[in-house]
Order: sequence, then structure tokens, then C-alpha cells
Amino acid sequence: MNVAFLGASRGMGRALARLMAERGAGLVLLGRDVEQLEVSARDLELRGALSPVGVQRCDLEDPESLRPALEGAKEHLGDLDTVVVTAGMFGTQDELEADLERARRVLEANFTHTILFCEHARALLMERGGGTLCVFSSVAGERGRKPVGLYGASKAGLSHYLESLDHKYRADGLKTVCVKPGFVKTGMTHGLKPPPFAGEPDEVARRVRKAIERGEPEVYTPEIWGLIMAVIRSLPRSVMRRVNF
Repeated sequence: MNVAFLGASRGMGRALARLMAERGAGLVLLGRDVEQLEVSARDLELRGALSPVGVQRCDLEDPESLRPALEGAKEHLGDLDTVVVTAGMFGTQDELEADLERARRVLEANFTHTILFCEHARALLMERGGGTLCVFSSVAGERGRKPVGLYGASKAGLSHYLESLDHKYRADGLKTVCVKPGFVKTGMTHGLKPPPFAGEPDEVARRVRKAIERGEPEVYTPEIWGLIMAVIRSLPRSVMRRVNF
């Protein structure tokens, strides 16, 4: 497996990249902090990844950096068969409502620019006849909810896009895996009170690795979130207005 990985330097992304390294994958790390990526690359080489692990600057807030980063990854690896996206931006509803400039950045990074990155990845993978595109969305996009209205909207749009991509291109060889984590204890959620069934990055990584290997189009992790969101989707609007979930 030869993987371009956007978001492998922390949290769920780091845990997943380490599992791939242990399988001897060829890896190129994409991200905005090249120095931090270099540290992660050396760690992954020690864990079994094909050496050298490549590094490319790629910033979801800089759309001009997206395609060159993927092309650099392909050149480094010789062949690129898998692209993983765990990067994204977060803000609580109160924070984003109070700072519309930050809200704009979150919406652009999580929706517009992530989709542009995926379109570049799709084109590169289809040139070789297909591959796997694994992208982290969120259960926050499953239903309009009070605490995650803006962040959830960005993830709802991303999930819609990924489902459409899978419908259109799977028969031609492109497997799209949409990951929908529930609450996971990472740096992104630091300071927030974990709800019941909060997951750990390593647990999520193991489940996502299996989904990539199987080509599952959609995966909830921890798995109980699939049941939780099925209930949430079934609630009438009158009930949703009264709860603060």
C-alpha cells in the first residue's frame, strides 16, 4: 500500500498512520507544519514504514497547495493507491457564532477545500485505474443539532459529497470510505466534556484500517455511534428542539 496521508501528525490520523507503518506501507505525510511532519516521518520509519517516509507541505486553508502536494506524493512513492484525509478544523457553536471569520475558515477548510483536495486525489487515482480514498467526516453531519450547527453543516456537506463520489466511481475502481467518528478523545476535543461512549484514537484507527482493507463505503466509530445516530435521525423535529444534544 502506498499512501498519501493528510493529517497524520496527531490524534486519530497519527494512530492510523502508525498502524499502516506497521504493515510496511509506503507513506507520504501532507500537512502545513513541515517540521512537525518530519518528526512524524522518522517515527513511522522506526515503526516499519518503507523508508524514507516523504513529506509535502499541504494546507487546507491554501487551495493552491493541494494538487502539488498530491503530485509530490505520487512522485515520491512511484505509485499512489490510497489517499487518507483526517485533517480538519473544529470550533464549538458558541465560538463560531461569536467569530464569523473563524466560522468561515472552518467551513472552507472542512467543506470546500477538503472537497477540492478529494477531487485532485480522485483524478490521480483514476489515472491508474482506481484506488482508495478514505476521508474522515463526522456524526455531527448526520442531523441538524444545536451544539454543532456550523461545524456539523461542513461535515454534512462533506458526507454528501463522499457518498455521491462512491456511487459514481466505485464500479470504475475508486473505493470511497467515509469515516464518521463520534466523540473521540483527541487534541481537537481537548477541554470538552466527553459524552458516554467516547472513543480513543487507537480504537478508531483499528476500525478504520479494517474499513480501508475491506473497502467499506461508510464506517461509524466507535461502532455504537451508528446505533446512536440511527435513533437521532428518527427523532421528530419537535423533540430535537427540546433537547440539547
